[in-house]
Amino acid sequence: MSYSSYRGTVGLIRPTMRPGVLEDLVRALPEGICLIPVFNDVRGAREEFESAIPLYRERAEEVARQDVDLIFLSGAPPFMVLGHDHEGELMETWEKELGIPVVTSAMNQIEALQALGARKFYGATYFGDELNEIFANYFMSAGFEPLAMEGLTDVPFTRVQEVSSHVVYANIKKGIRRHPDAEAIYMLGPAWRTLDIIEPLEQDLGIPVVHATPAQSWLIQKRLRVRQPMPGLGRLLAEMP
Repeated sequence: MSYSSYRGTVGLIRPTMRPGVLEDLVRALPEGICLIPVFNDVRGAREEFESAIPLYRERAEEVARQDVDLIFLSGAPPFMVLGHDHEGELMETWEKELGIPVVTSAMNQIEALQALGARKFYGATYFGDELNEIFANYFMSAGFEPLAMEGLTDVPFTRVQEVSSHVVYANIKKGIRRHPDAEAIYMLGPAWRTLDIIEPLEQDLGIPVVHATPAQSWLIQKRLRVRQPMPGLGRLLAEMP
């Protein structure tokens, strides 16, 4: 009998019930890594992000009881709204209380940018100016220089998965023309169905892309001491720095 999670089990707490995102992550992970997913139902307002933290804590307790090796708190905005320093202190407390390593998407994306050697980056999101300013401040507190953090599409949060990846590609290219000093492209969140444009962006613009889904696969492997490069989803997963 085969053991499906022989390389490790991850308790994954998703912020939304959006279709497609979980499937993308499963495809980006090597065989032998098992996910136990649970879901919140955030709809995109800043107040929801702020109030979601206790829900994440409840879900973390649920998955901790399943003998997981890692708890991954997916969804960067709720933890960016907390602020970089507060987030770090809170995750340290949760790890001690739960006895299991805990990582957030925001922490994940910081590590990915560091691994790629990028300090100055162009940020693309599907949020408005108020939240984008908060996101930029989060990265500045972590020692980065976001040259821009721009909302690229005027579509409700609950429908961003309907936006064409080609529209996102075109808007990111325009953004890079305005910020030619960018050392990387940062795409906040996996709700855009944009895995297909990661490699074209890297090839055409000559800089790496940090996209939430490949970044999650990269960090999960790193935490579980797995190293299985995967072509087709950008430099981070292809080279496993």
